[in-house]
Amino acid sequence: MSTFLLIHGGGDVGWYWHLLVEELRARGHEAVAPDLPDGDDSLTLDDYADVAAEAVAGHRDPVVVGHSFGAYTASLVAARRPVASLVLVAGMVPAPGESPEEWWSATGHAESVRNQAGRDGGLTGNDDPYTAFYHDVPRELAEEAMSRERAHPSPTAWAQPWPLGAWPAAPTRFVLCTEDRVLPPDFLRRLVRERLALVPEEIAAGHCVALSRPAGLADLLTGVGTS
Repeated sequence: MSTFLLIHGGGDVGWYWHLLVEELRARGHEAVAPDLPDGDDSLTLDDYADVAAEAVAGHRDPVVVGHSFGAYTASLVAARRPVASLVLVAGMVPAPGESPEEWWSATGHAESVRNQAGRDGGLTGNDDPYTAFYHDVPRELAEEAMSRERAHPSPTAWAQPWPLGAWPAAPTRFVLCTEDRVLPPDFLRRLVRERLALVPEEIAAGHCVALSRPAGLADLLTGVGTS
């Protein structure tokens, strides 16, 4: 049995993972999905990592999973304590000294979005969150997710350089969503190759895969199969 520490992305809460938590527990694993703090403009990346690490303080060698912006927090947790592995799901892979705010321009994200939007008729990068983020999520779930949005990360964390000098030594995996309209697949394949020297594992899903394909994601995370 493994313990999974599930770290949500920007604007989100631990609820984002609730369907995946059920799937992991049904497979005999434990899963912890904390709400990272909000409501304080002085909160830092380190503060988020403190809260996330504390959530599994009594667990040995958890699997740390970070979604989207949660990759910043997940990587710091993996650098602080022993973990079984680090898994990024549609994650923002930071470089040393690169803040979340700088990440978008440093990685060439905007150009990749324009290119993909030109191919899919403007679906990628669409201003409508139900089109860009939740296009494959059941509408009721998507509406609940939207109702739970909040101010995370803080302005301080958004502007804070990623404090590590190199990627953590923990075994690392990357799960890429092939229908992602926020972080286009070709963009992430390149970024993961350049920054992690990895070939991503892929699942046919949009950006919010834990809501749209929780069973398939659980299979990937537990090594049952691929999608």
